[in-house]
Amino acid sequence: MIALPSLHAALAMLVAVGMFVAFASNRFRVEIVSLMTIGAIALMLYLVPLPGTAPKDGLEIAFGGFGHTALITISALMVMGRGLVVTGALQPAARALAGIWRIGHHLGLLVTLGLAMAASMVVNDTPVLVLLIPIMVQLAQQGAMPASKTLIPLNAAILIGGMATTIGTSTNLLVVAIAADLGLPELPIFHFTPIVLMAALVCLPYIWLVMPRLLPDNSVEAGHEPRRFIATLRVGTSSSYLGAPAEELTDKLPEQFDFLSPPDALQPGARIPVFATPDALREGARKLGATAAPRWLVDRLHKESAKSGEDLIEAEMAVSGDSRLVGRTLQTAGIKGVAVMGVAQAPSRGFAPPREMSAEARLAEGDILLVLGRERALQEFAQGETLLLLDGAKPLPRTSKALTAIAIMGTAVLLASLGIVPIAISALAGAVAMFITGCVHFEKVGRALSAKVIVLVAASIAIGRLILDSGAAQYLGTSLAAGMEGLAPSIVLALIMLFVTLLTNFASNATAAAVGTPIAFSLAGQLGLPVEPLVLAVLFGCNLCYATPIAYQTNMLIMAEGDYEFKDYLKTGIPLVFLMVVSLSVILSLTYGL
Repeated sequence: MIALPSLHAALAMLVAVGMFVAFASNRFRVEIVSLMTIGAIALMLYLVPLPGTAPKDGLEIAFGGFGHTALITISALMVMGRGLVVTGALQPAARALAGIWRIGHHLGLLVTLGLAMAASMVVNDTPVLVLLIPIMVQLAQQGAMPASKTLIPLNAAILIGGMATTIGTSTNLLVVAIAADLGLPELPIFHFTPIVLMAALVCLPYIWLVMPRLLPDNSVEAGHEPRRFIATLRVGTSSSYLGAPAEELTDKLPEQFDFLSPPDALQPGARIPVFATPDALREGARKLGATAAPRWLVDRLHKESAKSGEDLIEAEMAVSGDSRLVGRTLQTAGIKGVAVMGVAQAPSRGFAPPREMSAEARLAEGDILLVLGRERALQEFAQGETLLLLDGAKPLPRTSKALTAIAIMGTAVLLASLGIVPIAISALAGAVAMFITGCVHFEKVGRALSAKVIVLVAASIAIGRLILDSGAAQYLGTSLAAGMEGLAPSIVLALIMLFVTLLTNFASNATAAAVGTPIAFSLAGQLGLPVEPLVLAVLFGCNLCYATPIAYQTNMLIMAEGDYEFKDYLKTGIPLVFLMVVSLSVILSLTYGL
């Protein structure tokens, strides 16, 4: 008969279940539940200290997560990811993938999932995801699937790829190391790769086709079309499409980019009226080697920005009824300090005839201007011309820092991947380098960090420590072993995986590995089964961390970018866990002849 758990183990399991229920109910903010969990652990261990500890020692377990290397690593990776975004460092990669996504969203997602899975077999999961998050965000801005529909599937593919080799994740290395200490011969790097790849083929249709349908569209633009502007592009002499006819250009330009008067052939110095969204206007101008304002003005703004260290910002401003600009054209208004890139014309009022659809038409009340300039210049322009500055001002990428950002990220990833330094050190050094080189401005670091993720990481570390130190994990493992007598080997493997998965999703990978691997050896002796498939079941279970955001640091990294809720992980992750458990347990049984 299974004995009752100790008081501390029972309390630890009660706190873990309470946290899960609070998250799953979606009635409370993630930050509130996380802080309440930390407070409950601190109070519990102060009133009922663990054996051999003083009341105040429990505070270190409860609050230690705020200084934990995992939190430092995640925060540093967020900063480096922000550096790649604001410098536009990944735009070439995003454009290459965008070509595939333009053929079809399903094809684009499939190729992206395949690349991510392959990369994570040899590079740690976290750097792979950090590199891909900003690319997926940029693709979403260019008309691909919303980031909230692709990041969880992408994360799942990366985690499956990381499961496939001994070097794929630090958890794999830990399980292999513990197993070697207990007497199992060390497993080669690709020893169990075929098993994982076969299971991946079974689960890929779910990740590729079903997961995105289960996820919400959390993009800011969801529910309405982005505003389109009339602009006049000035073609330069460096365009690679000089002499090309309009029909040839159309296929190479963004979807929301239209010629108002298609040119017979692209000529240097030509002025081409277009109708496009801000993102499509920028991309179309880049491809055509053109600018939406006089080139000398755009060049001057970029030089002033580089000299002052201030970002160039693209903002939308509405023309009020008492603005000096009403009745004037952009050419005769005498605008200084900023560049007007385009105009979204307001509908004509009353019996007034419709205006010519041109960026050179007279401005009217209600028109919206797309304006480029430094923040202070934009504010002065809005105040001086009696314009209403609308929400959604967007800094332009600091492309002069793009190569620097890539070098910093590449160095950090390489050092961590080769095992020269831990990921925490390389990521923190990379974040500091981003600040020093100006890739990320220190005063704007708040945009890179998510308070929700920070307190969630701290709470997950605290609950993991509590489950391990209280004996709850050991109690659950012993209870599992006692109930497995007489079961078929495939069911034993599935139950071990589910047990370790439970620990992984509510404690930590390290806890699951430390507890699960010795249990696998014990079960092998008790049930007369070979050790290796049981150890692999533990290793696989440690990687099935799809069902909660606290299960693994990559889950937390995508939480802010996708604006996910706890229920999104449950809804998509639980079916994937069961698919993987069934597939892996059956394939393990067949492979080892059990």
